[in-house]
Amino acid sequence: MRQTWRWFGPKDLCSIDDMRQADVEGVVSALHHVPTGAVWMPEEIARRQAEIATMTDGAPSTLTWDVVESLPVSEDIKRQSGEWRDHIANWKTSMRHLRAAGIEVICYNFMPILDWTRTDLAYRLPNGATCMRFDAVDFAAFDLFILERAGAMEGYSPDIVEAARERFAAMSDGRKAELAGNVVFGLPGSAEAMSMDDVKRHLARYDRISPATLRQHLVDFLAEVSPLAEEIGMRLCCHPDDPPFPLLGLPRIMSTEADYRAVIEAVDIPANGITLCTGSLGARADNDLPGMMDRLGSRVHFLHLRNVALEERHLGGSFHEAAHLEGNTDMVAMIAAILAEESRRKAAGRADWNLPFRPDHGQNILDDLNRGGQPGYPSIGRLKGLAELRGIMTALSHPLARAAQ
Repeated sequence: MRQTWRWFGPKDLCSIDDMRQADVEGVVSALHHVPTGAVWMPEEIARRQAEIATMTDGAPSTLTWDVVESLPVSEDIKRQSGEWRDHIANWKTSMRHLRAAGIEVICYNFMPILDWTRTDLAYRLPNGATCMRFDAVDFAAFDLFILERAGAMEGYSPDIVEAARERFAAMSDGRKAELAGNVVFGLPGSAEAMSMDDVKRHLARYDRISPATLRQHLVDFLAEVSPLAEEIGMRLCCHPDDPPFPLLGLPRIMSTEADYRAVIEAVDIPANGITLCTGSLGARADNDLPGMMDRLGSRVHFLHLRNVALEERHLGGSFHEAAHLEGNTDMVAMIAAILAEESRRKAAGRADWNLPFRPDHGQNILDDLNRGGQPGYPSIGRLKGLAELRGIMTALSHPLARAAQ
């Protein structure tokens, strides 16, 4: 398992020096400043590679840009509207440029509008740490009484509607604004600039797009880009919905094992693969993550290892980001399944046997609490998670553990 770390670029509070001290082996990054739909030019790719390769004092970092997360798929592509054909052509050109620079893996998502959704970005836990959280009642209160989305009432049970009504009535104006900002944080643009009318306009563009239509649009996209990826030696991997259930009336198509199986069978090319995120998929109690790794592992090209604690077992219930070994996913079983897949790949002679993963998200602990970093990406919290994952990897790879198997 190749240990990587997500880096948002020179403005990231976690520096290249920090990552080097954490002893990660590679970096996951993207050109966040390039507009969605535009071509990633070779000089911009080379600049990011040079930034990753250099420590503050100018010494070589020995780190490389291993995984792109993400090369954005535009809303036009997802809806097959506007300039979607040009955007696919640009995506393919960007892919060629990345491969020419030596990069082989692209993680992307096909979530309409939302990249992820939480109601709390710094939920305080009993031990004083903070984490991101999705509160089902708070989200319903936002949808029903702040956004006032047309038809929203039909998507909630009477009990949730009543609980949301009571919760909203008790909210201060400050909490209402905070809740709206937290939810909007995962939408295009900045939370400060996005009005509720803006959100409604984004949602209206998906009024006539069903889950079946959106899935077909994904298949159409993959039918265009996957053959080229296979030709040039690049691996594409779709990130799951986060959270993996419908929100705001939007279609969700990458939330379960069946969803992934349908897409990889529709475009049955090895380059068309999976980003297996144990946090996103783990927010559904019915997802068997070690089993998914066993059954679909040959098409897993990248892993996000994190954990969530389900506060309710039903679909759409509340959850929060747990410490890496403390949530509902059995991380020992998960890593055992990953190591087993790597062994199968080695035996088959696959060059891509060493699967890249990163410790995804993390709780804010110690100095993280006062740094004001990117939500979900604290330096110390992620380092704690990586240390825990390393412990499992080392134990399971020990000769005594292998003999016991």
